[in-house]
Amino acid sequence: MSRQFRFVPAALALAVATALPAHAGVTDADLQKGNTYTSGVLSAGIGSEGQRYSPLAKVNTGNVARLVPAWSFSFGGEKQRGQESQPMVYNGKMFVTGSYSRLFAIDAKTGAQLWKYEHRLPDGIMPCCDVVNRGAALYDNLVIFGTLDAHLIALNQDTGKVVWDQKLDDYKSGHSYTAAPLLVKGLVLTGISGGEFGVVGRVDARDAKTGKLVWTRPTVEGHMGYMDGKENGISGETNKSWPGDLWKTGGASTWGNFTYDPKTNLVYAGTGNPAPWNSHLREGDNLYSSSTVAIDVDTGKIVWSYQNTPHDGWDFDGVNEFITFDYKTADGKTVRAGGKADRNGFFFVNDATTGKLLNAFPFVNGITWAKGINLDTGRPEYVADNRPGAPNDAAEGKKGNSVFAVPSFLGGKNQQPMAYSPDTNLFYVPANDWGMEIWNEPIGYKKGAAYLGAGFTIKTISDNHIGALRAMNPATGKVEWEIPNNAPLWGGVLATHGGLVFYGTPEGFLKAVDAKSGKELWKFQTGTGVVAPPVAWEENGEEYIAVVSGWGGAVPLWGGDVAKKVNFLNQGGSVWVFKLFNGQTTADAGADTAAASH
Repeated sequence: MSRQFRFVPAALALAVATALPAHAGVTDADLQKGNTYTSGVLSAGIGSEGQRYSPLAKVNTGNVARLVPAWSFSFGGEKQRGQESQPMVYNGKMFVTGSYSRLFAIDAKTGAQLWKYEHRLPDGIMPCCDVVNRGAALYDNLVIFGTLDAHLIALNQDTGKVVWDQKLDDYKSGHSYTAAPLLVKGLVLTGISGGEFGVVGRVDARDAKTGKLVWTRPTVEGHMGYMDGKENGISGETNKSWPGDLWKTGGASTWGNFTYDPKTNLVYAGTGNPAPWNSHLREGDNLYSSSTVAIDVDTGKIVWSYQNTPHDGWDFDGVNEFITFDYKTADGKTVRAGGKADRNGFFFVNDATTGKLLNAFPFVNGITWAKGINLDTGRPEYVADNRPGAPNDAAEGKKGNSVFAVPSFLGGKNQQPMAYSPDTNLFYVPANDWGMEIWNEPIGYKKGAAYLGAGFTIKTISDNHIGALRAMNPATGKVEWEIPNNAPLWGGVLATHGGLVFYGTPEGFLKAVDAKSGKELWKFQTGTGVVAPPVAWEENGEEYIAVVSGWGGAVPLWGGDVAKKVNFLNQGGSVWVFKLFNGQTTADAGADTAAASH
């Protein structure tokens, strides 16, 4: 495969930066176009609904084999680690975050750096699962992203200068921020990380132009919400599903990417595990942990919630994205619904307006903690013997009986976002088949200290794969096709109208497969593991595909026996951008570059 690159001199890069056209900025009207806005990428889900679907088809099943690199940009330095960011593209610029709370502005045509912002991180930050960042948000002339010390920062798109900086919470108590913010109606919506430290999850809405807090909604029952600085009602009912005072440090952190559907006017936030992991300390369902919570974006109040794992005892965070789509029921009706491939191994379809469970089925192999999901009650059918046992004698610090649970706490699906194609009516899920030995231990809360009360070792359950890209039918629960992968899949997916599904692997490949059959049509080796989601956009009549590569994330940190199987993978940090080969020779490319410099 031909690999042609254009290296741009520094002087030319400066000229390009100053020559980029001025623009009024990203508007609400732009954002409302969702994935039909194809001249850029304005949302972490390629549209607020999160479908990760591009209507572009210039790159398609018939020509994707001609896809070649247009340019590559290195994040440089020693700050490689995990790179989970989705690029954003607007007005000829790409904005992409890197590990350690960095943000780069790049010329989307040439790959030349326009500016760079590196957040000054204090000592003592406590990110759970690597020093990652999953992307930024765009509004007006701002690019907005969060940092590992729990700040939300807005930068000028043209200069990289700080416009506003808001502290989300205290990093010394375990708070951090890794997700991509969501822009809705001039509000920037964010969550918070830190469930493993006993923080209380919440959803915040700020004025995107000023950073001023408009409303906040806690995702643990019993905590007060606020609107314009005034009390806005507690979440749920104090002590209804939480015993004693444990709700005060209840976890349910909102560390994943949110979605929003303009048809329902609801923002959908997934919530993490209840704290601590030791479920024997907190009888009850422990709302609103391990759930999908639907919040009215205008009032900041919970309209409905659905708990994917009531009384979670396995760290089955429910932060996985809730993707809205048109779902056809068995009686032929079309319902606005949401699909969610949960960390607990089951795929859920809920009515997006009411939260009613419409369907649920496994999308990974060998689930042990539950026999299934009861469609009448909406609750799991637990396997009682597969809940980790209570510690035998807390005074002596003895651990409880261990169990082997599937999936592992890293989940049937974790942070890596799936895609939905309205062309095929299928979800494309980057799944993982693995299990864990897990046991409970005595634990007490201490501010800023890990609050688990459990031990674990992750193990494989198959000799030939861990990861598998699966095409799931939300109506039947059938796996239409699957592609096994030796290492865990930890990067996201992109579906296109060109009949393609793009996804990356830890082995370093970006791949394109046929959306209907799963047949592999193209792949490219990026040089390091891909744990980020691809994007597509068009400029001057050409379609571009981009992905960030850089091995890391939670697997090498928490993966136990699995981590040992992938410890040979190299780290890195780059953005790769691809387009269709147009027959231009290396000499022609050099002549073009020379002409551009005069």
